Amino acid sequence: MSYLILVRHGQSIWNLEKKFTGWVDVDLAENGKLEAKKAGNLIRNLKVQIDFYYCSFQLRAKNTLGIIQEILNDNKKPTAAWQLNERHYGALTGLNKDEMKIKLGEDKVLQFRRSWDLRPDPLDKNNPYHPKNIKIYKDIPSVRIPDTESLKDTYERVLEFYKMEIEKKVINNNILISAHGNSIRALCKYLFKLDNNLISKLEIPTGNPLVIKFDDNKINECKYLDKERANDLLVF
Repeated sequence: MSYLILVRHGQSIWNLEKKFTGWVDVDLAENGKLEAKKAGNLIRNLKVQIDFYYCSFQLRAKNTLGIIQEILNDNKKPTAAWQLNERHYGALTGLNKDEMKIKLGEDKVLQFRRSWDLRPDPLDKNNPYHPKNIKIYKDIPSVRIPDTESLKDTYERVLEFYKMEIEKKVINNNILISAHGNSIRALCKYLFKLDNNLISKLEIPTGNPLVIKFDDNKINECKYLDKERANDLLVF
């Protein structure tokens, strides 16, 4: 028996301001820090020893994981992977979601946020929010840095990393991943074999650990630890 625990970072400053964030490196809001602490306490109550920790390159995921590890009193060094980053929202990056609903219409914004293979317009490379202008991404090969992404694009990079680095480990180890709404949705699509229609409906709550239990390399249980904020995974 082994566990894979997926945690979307706590509420970020731009979550609070209802902005499209993507690859911009914003930190946790105060409520996000509280969500991360609650996540840490819920995981501690499981009494499961975590063997490997993973997070994205982004501060909100790193700091969520740092808070959780502090509560678990576990100082293992996590592996940070840009492939676990949030989806890149292209030219929508930094814009307010409510304002864009007024400008483009609610249906169009929902399409950009939830469709499987629709990409927003690319973000100008001179924009300060472009990953090429953000220091933490300086060592990523430039050909791998996107100007915009669909959920399908996000799925492909997340799955490439998961299959290469995590899939074999989770057979015999307990693993915790601190990542983002869309990178976790990508993992859920793969793990639970969700079709393109179902994945478009899946919401991932901030700071609520999703615990997936494996027996003989097969999922036999899946649950959110904070039941009051649990969302239907459409499969269990």
